[in-house]
Amino acid sequence: MAKQKILVTGANGQLGKELQQLVVHYPQYDFVFRSKDELPIERVASVEAAFKTHRPNFCINCAAYTAVDKAESEQELAFLINGIAPGILAKASKEYGCRFIHISTDYVFDGSASTPYTENAPVNPQSVYGASKLQGEETTMRENPDAIIIRTSWVYSAFGKNFVKTMAKLMGEKKEINVVNDQFGSPTYAADLAQAILQIIGTLTTNDYRLSTSPIFHFSNQGIISWYEFAVAIKELTGSTCKINPIITAHYPTAAKRPAYSVLDKSKIQQTFGIQLKDWKESLAVCLEAMVV
Repeated sequence: MAKQKILVTGANGQLGKELQQLVVHYPQYDFVFRSKDELPIERVASVEAAFKTHRPNFCINCAAYTAVDKAESEQELAFLINGIAPGILAKASKEYGCRFIHISTDYVFDGSASTPYTENAPVNPQSVYGASKLQGEETTMRENPDAIIIRTSWVYSAFGKNFVKTMAKLMGEKKEINVVNDQFGSPTYAADLAQAILQIIGTLTTNDYRLSTSPIFHFSNQGIISWYEFAVAIKELTGSTCKINPIITAHYPTAAKRPAYSVLDKSKIQQTFGIQLKDWKESLAVCLEAMVV
């Protein structure tokens, strides 16, 4: 019997790299990893050629425009990659009988809540990045109602650029740093998200699962913290002596507005697919061990 084939776009990003680390543990699948240069998802002809060549059973879209502040001045590019391109992949997936899994973000919310956001909470993005990712959800669902969309938050890993790597580097170089203490959320270790996605694919493979509810799911690690608390934990786990000062958002202006509260309710993904969530600090420790700081 032929192996189920999984096409992964954006293979050189944080999530793509973490999926590559897991290949050895999932011999039942045949993985095809494609970087943004090898498979530009915004080009219909390139996507069509990839699906025709590989005929995947699953497609995980890890490709995204993630420069949140830069997106404010590169709106067209952000909407092309985050908004239009997912629809191209979703359409191709439907045409080739492939299950499509798309990754979205907490930035689709405005951050005004005080309790965790459920999947059906009203969306109201406050940035170009958030608006472009919301469009990606909409084009995905329009082109392929059987797609699965996973919103996640505060993603970090041992790969790429992220808060954890930046903080670890700064703490090794500076005696004192300032970190925002009035934005709250839940970190996501990309390796945990990668494992969750492959667990979902396992469920879809064995049960020919069909969604009876909205195709949107939320995933992050467990726990609610501020960026300041996140930084303090990094300091403790790395043994740094750097002083960390808590500051308010107003004292750290950015081009794009960040949600003040972007905690996601993860109960649906737990109940639907039996996903076990790890504590944020436990996963942070695992990541820091894997990192060469």
